[in-house]
Order: sequence, then structure tokens, then C-alpha cells
Amino acid sequence: MSLADAWARGRRTSFGIALVLASSVLLAGCQVRPLYGQLPTPAGMAGETVQGELAAIEIEKIDTVNEMRLSDARRVLYNELTFGFERGGYAPAKKYRLRMVMNIGVSEVGVERLADVPSAYSTTMNVSFVLSDAADNRTLMTGKSFATASYDFSSQRFANLRARRDAEERAAKIVAEDVQARIAGYFATRK
Repeated sequence: MSLADAWARGRRTSFGIALVLASSVLLAGCQVRPLYGQLPTPAGMAGETVQGELAAIEIEKIDTVNEMRLSDARRVLYNELTFGFERGGYAPAKKYRLRMVMNIGVSEVGVERLADVPSAYSTTMNVSFVLSDAADNRTLMTGKSFATASYDFSSQRFANLRARRDAEERAAKIVAEDVQARIAGYFATRK
């Protein structure tokens, strides 16, 4: 190794170290805290937990835009949110109310060649939600969430019904996770 190569290698190492130090200085101002940790209060002491706030949400009956066999998807969405909020534990007194409106659409995404029949479908679930204070009915947060799940179409009728139901349930689980995460984020950042 020549002297010029050693000098260039030393410069690259010095530049790398300087880059790491500069990025650590820039990132030192970032606040990272656990989502489900204690919420700070103005006095600096730990207050309510995000999980405790989530458990205090009452989920109202889910309304639907189109009433075409949505009871299974509605049930899955309700159950997933209930478990996600309460985590199977003791539910405290309800301080918040969550209202949701759900819509499910189905579209063809593939067509069999020479038969002109669909070979695959895509199910899209759209949910609009409103989180409000149970005491004074004041709106705290609004939002929309959606999920898409696809399924194959076959010549068997029962298999098609089951595949559609499974796709709706997968979409409902994804929407429930998204709604829970967004509401948890609201509780973590509102104070």
C-alpha cells in the first residue's frame, strides 16, 4: 500500500467518523417515547397510560352504507377493536365514544382468457370514524381508514362465498389495527 492510498483511506475514515458524530448531534434533539407508555402531565409526573385511555372507549354499533351481507365484517371489526382497546382485561368506566360508518366494495381485478368470467376479485373496506367525549359529546378526532384484500374466483359456489368472507375479514382486521394505532397516536400526543 502506497503512502497516497493510506492517506486517502485515513481521510475516508475521518469523514465517516465526522458524519456519524454530526448525525448523532442532529438526532439528539429527537424525542422518542413508547406509544403505550405513561402520558406526561403538566406537573411532570406520569399520568394516564395510552392503554388505559384506549380501554375507556365505548364502541357504538357500526353503521353501514350498503347492507349487503356485512354482518360478518362488521362483527370482526367490532371484535378486533374491542380486543385491541381492552386487551382482554378489565374495562374501566367509558370516557369516550367511537362511532363508525363502514362501506365495502367489490371489483373484478382479473378475467379468465376466452371465458370472459372473473378470475379474481378485490374487496375494499372504507371506514369513517369519529372519536368523541362521552360526557359532552365533543368531537376529539375524526378519520378515515381503508383496506383492500383480494381473492380468487372458482367454479365452486361455496368456495367463492367463503373466499369473499375471508377477504372481508382480512380487510376488517387491517382497518381495526389502523384505527387503533391512529387513536393511540392521538392519545399519546394530545397532552
